[in-house]
Amino acid sequence: MAMKTFEQLRIVFFGTPDFAVASLAALVDAGANIIAVVTAVDKPAGRGMQLQESAVKQYAVIKGLPVLQPEKMKDDSFLEELRKLHADLQIVVAFRMMPEVVWNMPPMGTINVHGSLLPRYRGAAPINWAIINGETETGVTTFKLKHEIDTGDILLQQKVPILSRDNAGTLHDKLMHAGAELLVKTVKGLAVGILNEVPQSNSAGGVLRYAPKIFKEHLHIDWKKNSAEINNFIRGMSPYPTAYTVLGGKQVKIYRAHYQPEYHTLQPGTYDTDRDTYLRFVTADGWVYIDEVQQEGKKRMDIMSFLKGFRG
Repeated sequence: MAMKTFEQLRIVFFGTPDFAVASLAALVDAGANIIAVVTAVDKPAGRGMQLQESAVKQYAVIKGLPVLQPEKMKDDSFLEELRKLHADLQIVVAFRMMPEVVWNMPPMGTINVHGSLLPRYRGAAPINWAIINGETETGVTTFKLKHEIDTGDILLQQKVPILSRDNAGTLHDKLMHAGAELLVKTVKGLAVGILNEVPQSNSAGGVLRYAPKIFKEHLHIDWKKNSAEINNFIRGMSPYPTAYTVLGGKQVKIYRAHYQPEYHTLQPGTYDTDRDTYLRFVTADGWVYIDEVQQEGKKRMDIMSFLKGFRG
Protein backbone atom coordinates (compact mmCIF):
# COMPACT_ATOMS: atom_id res chain seq x y z
CA MET A 1 0.00 0.00 0.00
CA ALA A 2 1.30 3.43 -0.93
CA MET A 3 2.05 5.67 2.03
CA LYS A 4 -0.72 8.10 2.95
CA THR A 5 -0.72 11.13 5.20
CA PHE A 6 -2.73 11.23 8.41
CA GLU A 7 -5.44 13.21 6.66
CA GLN A 8 -5.57 10.77 3.72
CA LEU A 9 -5.96 7.55 5.71
CA ARG A 10 -9.43 6.08 5.26
CA ILE A 11 -10.58 5.25 8.80
CA VAL A 12 -13.63 3.36 10.08
CA PHE A 13 -14.34 4.02 13.77
CA PHE A 14 -16.09 1.51 16.07
CA GLY A 15 -17.46 2.68 19.44
CA THR A 16 -20.56 3.18 21.55
CA PRO A 17 -20.37 5.15 24.89
CA ASP A 18 -19.07 8.58 25.91
CA PHE A 19 -15.59 7.14 26.44
CA ALA A 20 -15.45 6.45 22.70
CA VAL A 21 -16.88 9.84 21.73
CA ALA A 22 -13.83 11.62 23.14
CA SER A 23 -11.54 9.59 20.86
CA LEU A 24 -13.74 10.06 17.80
CA ALA A 25 -13.98 13.79 18.43
CA ALA A 26 -10.21 14.09 18.87
CA LEU A 27 -9.66 12.38 15.51
CA VAL A 28 -12.22 14.58 13.76
CA ASP A 29 -10.76 17.74 15.32
CA ALA A 30 -7.27 16.68 14.20
CA GLY A 31 -8.46 16.35 10.60
CA ALA A 32 -8.71 12.56 10.31
CA ASN A 33 -10.69 11.12 7.39
CA ILE A 34 -13.44 9.17 9.17
CA ILE A 35 -15.33 7.46 6.35
CA ALA A 36 -17.82 5.63 8.58
CA VAL A 37 -18.77 5.05 12.21
CA VAL A 38 -19.96 1.65 13.49
CA THR A 39 -21.95 1.64 16.72
CA ALA A 40 -24.62 -0.28 18.64
CA VAL A 41 -28.19 -0.49 17.43
CA ASP A 42 -30.70 1.89 19.00
CA LYS A 43 -32.19 0.40 22.17
CA PRO A 44 -35.30 1.21 24.22
CA ALA A 45 -34.44 2.84 27.55
CA GLY A 46 -35.89 5.00 30.30
CA ARG A 47 -39.39 4.98 31.77
CA GLY A 48 -41.04 5.43 28.39
CA MET A 49 -38.79 2.81 26.78
CA GLN A 50 -38.10 5.19 23.91
CA LEU A 51 -35.40 4.21 21.43
CA GLN A 52 -32.08 5.69 22.51
CA GLU A 53 -29.13 6.32 20.21
CA SER A 54 -25.63 5.60 21.46
CA ALA A 55 -23.44 8.55 22.42
CA VAL A 56 -21.20 7.80 19.44
CA LYS A 57 -24.15 7.80 17.01
CA GLN A 58 -25.40 11.11 18.37
CA TYR A 59 -21.98 12.68 17.80
CA ALA A 60 -21.59 11.12 14.34
CA VAL A 61 -25.00 12.39 13.20
CA ILE A 62 -24.16 15.93 14.35
CA LYS A 63 -20.89 15.76 12.40
CA GLY A 64 -22.53 14.25 9.32
CA LEU A 65 -20.54 11.00 9.48
CA PRO A 66 -22.04 7.85 7.90
CA VAL A 67 -23.30 5.46 10.60
CA LEU A 68 -23.54 1.66 10.45
CA GLN A 69 -25.45 -0.27 13.16
CA PRO A 70 -25.15 -4.01 12.55
CA GLU A 71 -27.02 -6.36 14.87
CA LYS A 72 -24.47 -9.07 14.15
CA MET A 73 -20.88 -8.41 13.14
CA LYS A 74 -20.75 -11.48 10.90
CA ASP A 75 -23.80 -10.60 8.80
CA ASP A 76 -22.89 -10.87 5.12
CA SER A 77 -24.60 -7.59 4.30
CA PHE A 78 -22.59 -5.71 6.94
CA LEU A 79 -19.30 -7.34 5.91
CA GLU A 80 -19.93 -6.44 2.27
CA GLU A 81 -20.74 -2.85 3.24
CA LEU A 82 -17.53 -2.70 5.27
CA ARG A 83 -15.43 -4.08 2.39
CA LYS A 84 -16.84 -1.50 -0.02
CA LEU A 85 -15.52 1.28 2.23
CA HIS A 86 -11.92 0.24 1.41
CA ALA A 87 -10.65 1.41 4.79
CA ASP A 88 -6.92 1.66 5.38
CA LEU A 89 -7.32 1.41 9.15
CA GLN A 90 -10.00 0.61 11.71
CA ILE A 91 -10.17 1.97 15.24
CA VAL A 92 -12.17 0.44 18.07
CA VAL A 93 -12.84 2.17 21.40
CA ALA A 94 -15.25 0.75 24.01
CA PHE A 95 -17.01 -1.57 21.59
CA ARG A 96 -18.10 -5.18 21.71
CA MET A 97 -16.07 -8.22 20.67
CA MET A 98 -15.12 -8.16 17.00
CA PRO A 99 -14.63 -11.28 14.85
CA GLU A 100 -11.37 -11.70 12.96
CA VAL A 101 -13.10 -11.24 9.63
CA VAL A 102 -13.79 -7.65 10.74
CA TRP A 103 -10.63 -6.64 12.60
CA ASN A 104 -8.32 -8.21 10.04
CA MET A 105 -10.00 -6.57 7.04
CA PRO A 106 -8.05 -3.33 6.45
CA PRO A 107 -4.40 -3.47 5.30
CA MET A 108 -3.20 -1.52 8.37
CA GLY A 109 -5.28 -3.65 10.74
CA THR A 110 -7.41 -2.46 13.65
CA ILE A 111 -6.16 -0.57 16.69
CA ASN A 112 -7.78 -0.37 20.10
CA VAL A 113 -7.60 2.10 23.00
CA HIS A 114 -7.60 0.35 26.38
CA GLY A 115 -7.91 2.00 29.81
CA SER A 116 -4.85 0.45 31.46
CA LEU A 117 -1.13 -0.06 31.02
CA LEU A 118 -1.27 -3.40 29.26
CA PRO A 119 -0.58 -6.21 29.92
CA ARG A 120 -1.93 -5.25 33.37
CA TYR A 121 -5.71 -5.15 33.69
CA ARG A 122 -6.75 -6.91 30.54
CA GLY A 123 -10.54 -7.23 30.50
CA ALA A 124 -13.83 -5.36 30.56
CA ALA A 125 -13.43 -3.25 33.73
CA PRO A 126 -9.81 -1.98 34.00
CA ILE A 127 -10.77 1.36 35.56
CA ASN A 128 -12.78 -0.20 38.40
CA TRP A 129 -10.25 -2.91 39.23
CA ALA A 130 -7.24 -0.60 39.28
CA ILE A 131 -8.86 1.44 42.06
CA ILE A 132 -10.26 -1.60 43.89
CA ASN A 133 -6.76 -3.07 44.01
CA GLY A 134 -5.29 0.12 45.46
CA GLU A 135 -3.17 1.11 42.47
CA THR A 136 -1.67 4.59 42.49
CA GLU A 137 -0.99 4.62 38.75
CA THR A 138 -2.67 3.36 35.60
CA GLY A 139 -2.86 4.69 32.06
CA VAL A 140 -3.98 4.12 28.49
CA THR A 141 -2.62 1.84 25.79
CA THR A 142 -3.05 1.75 22.03
CA PHE A 143 -2.45 -1.66 20.47
CA LYS A 144 -3.18 -3.84 17.43
CA LEU A 145 -6.08 -6.26 17.78
CA LYS A 146 -5.43 -10.00 17.60
CA HIS A 147 -7.27 -13.21 18.61
CA GLU A 148 -6.95 -13.14 22.40
CA ILE A 149 -8.61 -10.18 24.15
CA ASP A 150 -6.28 -7.24 24.98
CA THR A 151 -3.12 -9.16 24.01
CA GLY A 152 -2.11 -7.45 20.76
CA ASP A 153 1.18 -5.69 20.10
CA ILE A 154 1.50 -2.36 21.93
CA LEU A 155 1.89 0.85 19.93
CA LEU A 156 1.95 3.61 22.56
CA GLN A 157 1.22 4.06 26.28
CA GLN A 158 0.58 7.02 28.56
CA LYS A 159 0.70 6.84 32.36
CA VAL A 160 -2.02 8.49 34.48
CA PRO A 161 -1.81 8.84 38.29
CA ILE A 162 -4.63 7.60 40.52
CA LEU A 163 -5.16 10.06 43.37
CA SER A 164 -6.61 9.09 46.74
CA ARG A 165 -9.69 11.18 45.99
CA ASP A 166 -10.29 9.53 42.61
CA ASN A 167 -13.17 7.15 42.05
CA ALA A 168 -14.14 5.16 38.96
CA GLY A 169 -15.98 8.17 37.56
CA THR A 170 -13.16 10.70 37.84
CA LEU A 171 -10.57 8.19 36.63
CA HIS A 172 -12.82 7.29 33.68
CA ASP A 173 -12.80 10.92 32.59
CA LYS A 174 -9.02 11.24 32.97
CA LEU A 175 -8.40 8.12 30.90
CA MET A 176 -11.03 9.12 28.35
CA HIS A 177 -9.15 12.32 27.53
CA ALA A 178 -5.69 10.75 27.80
CA GLY A 179 -6.80 7.92 25.49
CA ALA A 180 -8.16 10.37 22.92
CA GLU A 181 -4.87 12.27 22.81
CA LEU A 182 -2.84 9.07 22.63
CA LEU A 183 -5.00 7.74 19.79
CA VAL A 184 -4.37 10.78 17.60
CA LYS A 185 -0.65 10.51 18.31
CA THR A 186 -0.79 6.79 17.44
CA VAL A 187 -2.56 7.25 14.11
CA LYS A 188 -0.20 10.06 13.13
CA GLY A 189 2.75 7.83 14.03
CA LEU A 190 1.38 4.95 11.97
CA ALA A 191 0.83 7.26 9.00
CA VAL A 192 4.51 8.23 8.86
CA GLY A 193 5.76 4.79 9.86
CA ILE A 194 7.62 5.73 13.03
CA LEU A 195 5.91 3.37 15.50
CA ASN A 196 7.30 0.02 16.53
CA GLU A 197 4.82 -2.70 17.50
CA VAL A 198 5.98 -4.19 20.80
CA PRO A 199 4.71 -7.65 21.78
CA GLN A 200 3.14 -7.74 25.24
CA SER A 201 5.06 -9.41 28.03
CA ASN A 202 3.01 -11.62 30.33
CA SER A 203 5.17 -10.81 33.34
CA ALA A 204 4.25 -7.14 33.93
CA GLY A 205 6.91 -6.80 36.58
CA GLY A 206 5.94 -10.10 38.14
CA VAL A 207 2.30 -9.21 38.86
CA LEU A 208 -0.28 -9.67 36.11
CA ARG A 209 -3.72 -8.48 37.23
CA TYR A 210 -6.95 -8.92 35.29
CA ALA A 211 -10.10 -6.81 35.00
CA PRO A 212 -13.10 -9.10 34.51
CA LYS A 213 -16.60 -7.76 33.98
CA ILE A 214 -18.37 -6.76 37.21
CA PHE A 215 -21.77 -8.26 37.95
CA LYS A 216 -24.42 -7.41 40.57
CA GLU A 217 -23.30 -10.23 42.84
CA HIS A 218 -19.88 -8.57 43.16
CA LEU A 219 -21.19 -5.29 44.61
CA HIS A 220 -21.95 -6.26 48.22
CA ILE A 221 -19.41 -4.85 50.71
CA ASP A 222 -17.49 -7.40 52.78
CA TRP A 223 -16.99 -5.67 56.13
CA LYS A 224 -14.56 -8.41 57.24
CA LYS A 225 -11.90 -6.85 55.04
CA ASN A 226 -9.50 -4.09 56.11
CA SER A 227 -10.70 -0.49 56.12
CA ALA A 228 -8.42 0.62 53.29
CA GLU A 229 -9.53 -2.31 51.10
CA ILE A 230 -13.20 -1.49 51.70
CA ASN A 231 -12.63 2.19 50.96
CA ASN A 232 -10.89 1.29 47.68
CA PHE A 233 -13.77 -1.04 46.83
CA ILE A 234 -16.30 1.77 47.35
CA ARG A 235 -14.19 4.19 45.26
CA GLY A 236 -13.72 1.60 42.53
CA MET A 237 -17.47 1.02 42.22
CA SER A 238 -18.51 4.69 42.38
CA PRO A 239 -20.55 6.13 40.78
CA TYR A 240 -21.27 2.96 38.83
CA PRO A 241 -22.09 0.12 39.35
CA THR A 242 -21.96 1.19 43.06
CA ALA A 243 -21.06 -0.83 46.16
CA TYR A 244 -23.84 -1.47 48.66
CA THR A 245 -24.67 -2.81 52.10
CA VAL A 246 -27.94 -3.71 53.83
CA LEU A 247 -29.10 -1.38 56.57
CA GLY A 248 -32.39 -1.70 58.41
CA GLY A 249 -33.43 -4.41 56.00
CA LYS A 250 -32.95 -2.15 52.97
CA GLN A 251 -30.22 -2.01 50.38
CA VAL A 252 -28.12 1.15 50.63
CA LYS A 253 -25.68 2.17 47.89
CA ILE A 254 -22.51 3.82 49.14
CA TYR A 255 -20.84 6.35 46.84
CA ARG A 256 -18.25 7.91 49.11
CA ALA A 257 -16.59 7.07 52.43
CA HIS A 258 -13.43 7.52 54.47
CA TYR A 259 -11.77 5.25 56.98
CA GLN A 260 -9.91 5.15 60.28
CA PRO A 261 -7.84 2.13 61.38
CA GLU A 262 -8.33 1.43 65.08
CA TYR A 263 -7.85 -1.62 67.28
CA HIS A 264 -11.13 -3.14 68.48
CA THR A 265 -12.82 -6.39 69.43
CA LEU A 266 -16.12 -5.62 67.72
CA GLN A 267 -17.92 -7.71 65.10
CA PRO A 268 -17.17 -6.51 61.52
CA GLY A 269 -20.31 -5.28 59.79
CA THR A 270 -21.96 -3.81 62.88
CA TYR A 271 -22.55 -0.07 62.76
CA ASP A 272 -22.55 2.92 65.04
CA THR A 273 -24.20 6.32 64.55
CA ASP A 274 -25.04 9.47 66.49
CA ARG A 275 -28.10 9.81 64.18
CA ASP A 276 -26.93 13.30 63.28
CA THR A 277 -23.42 13.60 61.83
CA TYR A 278 -21.91 10.16 61.30
CA LEU A 279 -22.62 6.55 60.37
CA ARG A 280 -19.71 4.16 60.61
CA PHE A 281 -19.20 0.43 60.10
CA VAL A 282 -16.82 -1.89 61.91
CA THR A 283 -14.16 -3.47 59.68
CA ALA A 284 -11.39 -5.98 60.35
CA ASP A 285 -9.01 -3.24 61.51
CA GLY A 286 -11.09 -0.16 62.32
CA TRP A 287 -13.96 1.91 60.96
CA VAL A 288 -15.33 3.02 57.60
CA TYR A 289 -17.28 6.28 57.83
CA ILE A 290 -20.02 6.72 55.23
CA ASP A 291 -20.15 10.11 53.46
CA GLU A 292 -22.66 9.73 50.63
CA VAL A 293 -25.44 7.16 50.15
CA GLN A 294 -28.62 6.25 48.31
CA GLN A 295 -31.30 4.12 49.91
CA GLU A 296 -33.72 2.07 47.81
CA GLY A 297 -36.38 4.34 46.36
CA LYS A 298 -34.63 7.51 47.53
CA LYS A 299 -32.28 10.02 45.92
CA ARG A 300 -28.53 10.16 46.46
CA MET A 301 -27.62 12.30 49.49
CA ASP A 302 -24.88 13.21 51.97
CA ILE A 303 -24.79 11.31 55.24
CA MET A 304 -26.27 14.09 57.40
CA SER A 305 -29.30 14.36 55.11
CA PHE A 306 -29.66 10.57 55.16
CA LEU A 307 -29.51 10.38 58.94
CA LYS A 308 -32.36 12.87 59.33
CA GLY A 309 -34.74 10.23 58.03
CA PHE A 310 -32.88 7.13 59.22
CA ARG A 311 -34.96 4.80 61.44
CA GLY A 312 -32.62 1.81 61.59
